[in-house]
Amino acid sequence: MKRITFWKMSGSGNDFIVVDNRRGRVAAAEGADLARALCLRRFSVGADGMILIQKSSRADFAWRFFNADGSEAAMCGNGGRCAARFAYLKGIASKNMCFETGAGLIKAEVRGKRVKLQLPDPYGFREKVRLKVGGQVLEPGCMVVGVPHAVLNVDDIEAVPVQQWGKAVRRHREFAPEGTNVNFYQLTGSGGAAIRTYERGVESETLACGTGSVATALVAAAGGKVRSPVRLATRGGEELTVYFRRRGTVFSEVYLEGEADLVFEGKTWEEDPAPRRG
Repeated sequence: MKRITFWKMSGSGNDFIVVDNRRGRVAAAEGADLARALCLRRFSVGADGMILIQKSSRADFAWRFFNADGSEAAMCGNGGRCAARFAYLKGIASKNMCFETGAGLIKAEVRGKRVKLQLPDPYGFREKVRLKVGGQVLEPGCMVVGVPHAVLNVDDIEAVPVQQWGKAVRRHREFAPEGTNVNFYQLTGSGGAAIRTYERGVESETLACGTGSVATALVAAAGGKVRSPVRLATRGGEELTVYFRRRGTVFSEVYLEGEADLVFEGKTWEEDPAPRRG
C-alpha cells in the first residue's frame, strides 16, 4: 500500500474516499485494487466508492469513479456532488465548474455545502419490465441516468425486502450482463417520495443514491405521479431534490441537488488493509 493522502466525504449518507490524483500518484492499473482495499468496512477506511480526481484538457478536472467492489462506473450522482465540492474547496475549480466523466461532461454549482449537479440526459426509458422474482412478478420501470436503474413503486417503503428483491433484480437475466441498480419508492403527501436503493457495485442497500434518486423521480414523473422539482427522502435521513424538463417520456435539463460534507482528511499506511483468510 502506498502512502496516499485522501479525504472522506459524504453525500446524504453515500460515503466516498476522494484522492487528488492530478500528479498520477495512483497508476491507472492500480485504481480497482486500491478501491477494494480502502472501501472495505471495518478493515480499512470504509466507503461506498472511491473517486480519483485527474487532470483534464477539456474541463476543470476529470474523475474516475470506482465502486466498493473495484468495478468502475461512468457516473455517480452523490459522488459527483462530493467531487465538485472537493474541487471547489481545494481551489481546483470555481463554484461554477465542469468536469469530465465516463458519462460525458458534467456541470456543477457549489453553494456552501449544497451542490447542484447537472446529469447527462437520461435514455432507455421503459415503463414496465415484467420480471419473475422468487415466485412473484415485479414490474419495474427502467431508465439510464449515466448508469442503469430499475424503479419499483411500493406501498410500504419500510416493509419492502430491499436486500432480497434488490439482489434478484440487480442480477436478473433481463439486465445481463452489466446488471442494474434497483430503487424502491413510496409516494408522500407532499408530492415527493421516500426512497431506498440496492446499489450495483456495493451489492447492498446504501443510505442514498444520487442517480437512483434521479431515475426514480423521472420514472415517477413519466407515469404522471410527480412533477418537477421532486424531493426524495433518503435512508440516510437527508433530502435530495431533482429538477427536470419533461416532454412526455423525454427528459432534459436534469439536475440533482443536496448537501456534500467533507468529513475528514487522512493518509493510508503501508500495510495491506485487506482481511486474510487462513
